[in-house]
Amino acid sequence: MILSNISTPLLGLIDAAVLGHLNSENFLAAGTLGGLIFSFIFWGFGFLRMGTTGLTAQAFGENNKDELNWVLIRAIVIALIISIFLLLFHQAIASISFLLLESSDSVELLALKYFEIRIWSAPATLCLYVLMGWFLGRQNVRVPLLVVLITNIVNICLDLLFVNYFDWKIEGVALASVIAEYIGLLIALSSVTFYIRKQNYFWRWEYFARMDKFKAMLLINSHIFVRTWCLIFAFAFFSAQAAKMGAVTLAANSILLNFQNFMAYALDGFAHAAEALVGRAMGAKNRVMGRQAILTACLWSFVVALFFSGLYFYLGQQIINLLTGLTHVKELAYFYLPWVVAMPLVSFLCYLFDGIFIGLMLTKEMRNTMLFSLFCVYFPLWYFTQDMGNQGLWIAMLGFMFARSLTMAIVYKYRKVVRNKRNDFIF
Repeated sequence: MILSNISTPLLGLIDAAVLGHLNSENFLAAGTLGGLIFSFIFWGFGFLRMGTTGLTAQAFGENNKDELNWVLIRAIVIALIISIFLLLFHQAIASISFLLLESSDSVELLALKYFEIRIWSAPATLCLYVLMGWFLGRQNVRVPLLVVLITNIVNICLDLLFVNYFDWKIEGVALASVIAEYIGLLIALSSVTFYIRKQNYFWRWEYFARMDKFKAMLLINSHIFVRTWCLIFAFAFFSAQAAKMGAVTLAANSILLNFQNFMAYALDGFAHAAEALVGRAMGAKNRVMGRQAILTACLWSFVVALFFSGLYFYLGQQIINLLTGLTHVKELAYFYLPWVVAMPLVSFLCYLFDGIFIGLMLTKEMRNTMLFSLFCVYFPLWYFTQDMGNQGLWIAMLGFMFARSLTMAIVYKYRKVVRNKRNDFIF
């Protein structure tokens, strides 16, 4: 899962490096704004993967073949409906997005070119979320690894070809993403077809029409949807405030956020493993498996977080140099690098608890802790540190991550105590 996950932020690093070595910081700033918009659009529907993983894992633990396969079909239907909506209203979405994310006219023009091309990857991206979640729930990580690695390798190669050889600049970066996503979708669908045929499963279509199952999936996904959009909004707000400070600050922060994303995706490897294993243990009512999964994931998450802090401390400036040749952007990124060094040790628990809560289907609790961290910690910290400029932004982000870790740990411990008193099943 770590190998699979880190290829995604590696792609972000390549995008940043390709755009960061063009003749103006506007390309990198535009790529950042375009990426933010698609963070809202695509990551906002990340419940398609997370909800599918949790429901599939519990059905897998129960050995419920009907539910196991129909979770996939229901989630694919929801993904396609959302995709059609996004394509039909993409112009309105673009207008609202650029109204909210203020930047210079030249940066917005480049970001709009990126948006107009990248939006056509919506059906592939959202369906891939579902397919990856389904395979993870079935404890199969080889197919997601294969799909993600091939998708991102193709994307990186096309990035270099379109930008460096054809000189298509930001349009080339967007087109590379679209082509790569559809190639990944074809690979994933081929794997699903092979997997289900091997089962010799008899499809009972009356099971598809069970509205209680659809309602349950939509309720779970609605909680994850709110939680995910709050998280995305926190990062979007961070970059939007940086954009008001100028293209150089926005570009420097985008470089440093790639450090954060790289670490987060690596730690998400343990979170995704916890989703699958904890969900399976929950479905099978296996306390020992659940406890072992949680304790082992916690230990190794801490070890990996410590590794990333050390890596960024010793090699952070060299990594920044690889990502951009713009002197003023590099110098500003050096100045704020210590915040990125501290971030892994502060935030590793919140990434892990995301996986545990999804496996246990504690999606309402995930949503509530996120809302508290955003509105009661992140925004107040930002408000009272505005005079500190970009430094205050980083203080607010660090406090936000710490609040998420702390509140989720408290909620998990509290629910465990309450359920034990009632003799309910809990790890």
